[in-house]
Amino acid sequence: MSDPGEPQVIYEERMSDADALMWGIEKDPMLRSTITTVCVLDGRLDREVLRREFDRITRSIPRLRERVRSNPLSIAPPRWEVDPNFDLDYHLRFARVPGDGGVDELLRMAQPLAMQSFDRARPLWEAVVVEDLGDDQSAVVLKIHHSITDGVGGVRLMLELFDLEPDAPERPVPPAPPVRVLNQVERFMDAFQHESRRQLRFASDLAGRGISGVSSAVTDPVGAVDTVGELAASTARILRPVSHPLSPLMTGRSLSTHFGQVTLPLDRAKLAGKAIGGTINDTFVTGLVQGFRIYHHEHGVDLHGLRMGMPINVRTTEAVEVAGNDFVPARFELPTLADDLADLMRGIRERMIGARNEPANQLVEVLSNALNRLPTTVVTQIFGTMMKGLDFQASNVPGSPIPIFLRGVPVRSITPFGPIAGAAANVTLLSYQNDLNIGLNVDPAAITDPELFVSCVRRGYDEVLALA
Repeated sequence: MSDPGEPQVIYEERMSDADALMWGIEKDPMLRSTITTVCVLDGRLDREVLRREFDRITRSIPRLRERVRSNPLSIAPPRWEVDPNFDLDYHLRFARVPGDGGVDELLRMAQPLAMQSFDRARPLWEAVVVEDLGDDQSAVVLKIHHSITDGVGGVRLMLELFDLEPDAPERPVPPAPPVRVLNQVERFMDAFQHESRRQLRFASDLAGRGISGVSSAVTDPVGAVDTVGELAASTARILRPVSHPLSPLMTGRSLSTHFGQVTLPLDRAKLAGKAIGGTINDTFVTGLVQGFRIYHHEHGVDLHGLRMGMPINVRTTEAVEVAGNDFVPARFELPTLADDLADLMRGIRERMIGARNEPANQLVEVLSNALNRLPTTVVTQIFGTMMKGLDFQASNVPGSPIPIFLRGVPVRSITPFGPIAGAAANVTLLSYQNDLNIGLNVDPAAITDPELFVSCVRRGYDEVLALA
């Protein structure tokens, strides 16, 4: 499925500051950043063929053979190093689903896999192939750490796994990436050199963006003060702690998870968004908010607002792309009531556009660099207050508009389940052909009736799709 028009991907030897933050805050297990994807296929998968494919992928994408190495004596972000003891059989496993082999049983099987933390001495991914689903189907449950990639990057990663044609030829198997394990002296020198280069780059970037305000202060002193003040206020909004979620019902938190899924027709969702001059994303979030409102109503609780977290993709269309995460973690409050559903969607759209245009979004890497210099315990506490006050997180990821195949077997659906990371729920959408597959990952301590919640979300989307 590789496309010559796709950007060339560069794999840096060190995490970015933003990736290192996600890695470090897992000192609090409630802030783990695990992405789980459930792929259902219309047919059986051959074990040996799959093993050969995953071996090829780990050679083509070196990050899948790399472990994370930290140095407690350095403030530099952790390094990626090829695991000298890489064992494909540890990462790729085969299993049979219990019960009647339906989708519900598959999701129940995937839940404990998602809850288990990664072995930090090994590469941060696992795949479980489920061979005996009903209707002669099979599945692949893929689990990957968020520090490797975000949702958009994960779709590009899957380009190496899937084909565009059922009879696509086997792709060549590249050599394994070379192993280079640094000793302690080499680690120290490498970290020192990395920090020196990075500080020079940061200074250059800040000056290029005009954030220092030096040139502006000379030509427009009043405007420079306004810009700096606006930037400071925006930074305060991004980092401000919140003591509790807005929902009076979804206040509990735990380490458990419950998976559910909802599928919508893409064409109708697009028309519903266009009805108010918006997009599929407006349909996605509004239907979800409506589902939360219905769920609260079923419990006899009034809901006056929700605090949402949403990653804003800031990838460019350049020919070269650095592997990893490239998003801004936005937090903002959403209305839950309006004169009618169209007005509610307009209000939600306005809030999301405002979050996307926050001036401090350009400072995410700089702020991450500053936070990484603090003790891990302090950083974990900061992010704990930020994340645990979220009612939910949501993410919208564009997928393939055409059918794809895994060594000749058609892919029926791909459903993503993003990390809850302290919120009551994470809801992630991935499009595939004319389907919008929505994975609902909920904390049962917050949403105590998860099956009712999934039903309420379906009702919420039915109401929003009626706008089309």
